[in-house]
Amino acid sequence: MMLKKLKVLIIKERHLKFFKKIYKKYSDFTMLPEDIFINNLLLIEKFRPLDGCVVECGVWRGGMIASISELLGTSRDYYLFDSFDGLPQAKEVDGSAANDWQQDKESPKYFNNCKAEMIYAERAMEMAGQKNFYLIEGWFSDTLPLFNPELPIAILRLDGDWYDSTMDCLINLFPKVKKGGLIIIDDYYAWDGCSRAVHDFLSKGNLEHKIRSFNNVCYIIK
Repeated sequence: MMLKKLKVLIIKERHLKFFKKIYKKYSDFTMLPEDIFINNLLLIEKFRPLDGCVVECGVWRGGMIASISELLGTSRDYYLFDSFDGLPQAKEVDGSAANDWQQDKESPKYFNNCKAEMIYAERAMEMAGQKNFYLIEGWFSDTLPLFNPELPIAILRLDGDWYDSTMDCLINLFPKVKKGGLIIIDDYYAWDGCSRAVHDFLSKGNLEHKIRSFNNVCYIIK
């Protein structure tokens, strides 16, 4: 029994080292702290057997989606949605903290209003050895209604920050997520607008899906 537990601990330690290596590789392409970055990967790995495409809304420099693609392999399609021109203006529904953050342009956490040129995300995906990826530039309200993937979405990662952006993602993409698919909501614990959008979407649709947490990573299983 003790030997079995020791083997499990060794496997977990090797696993963690692998994910730390991935984080180090893409650390210049993500704003996420190492622990949250790795917890995203640990959660996504549980859904690895699901076939289907992978979608990320809110890419910045592409470090997270590139890491996800490195974990899941090259046989899937990866879709990267972003304005590549920063965040839209926060509104009252997004809360005072969001509006204060957007006005404090001198803050080291401002990151130029989360603006990043598309070349960064392209480079990150190439670093992951991916060829089946698509960069879709524009506001979610314009691009998502036109999105029709060949296969259902297996994994959907939302990093849109604000209420409207999160709601646009849920309205347009939730129906395209396959049953049992994973939806990660990156900003659920960070911004009021994001959490409100999730609650409103589930409530208005009379949906019974639970809002779950894995080591401070918010997610829903469809």
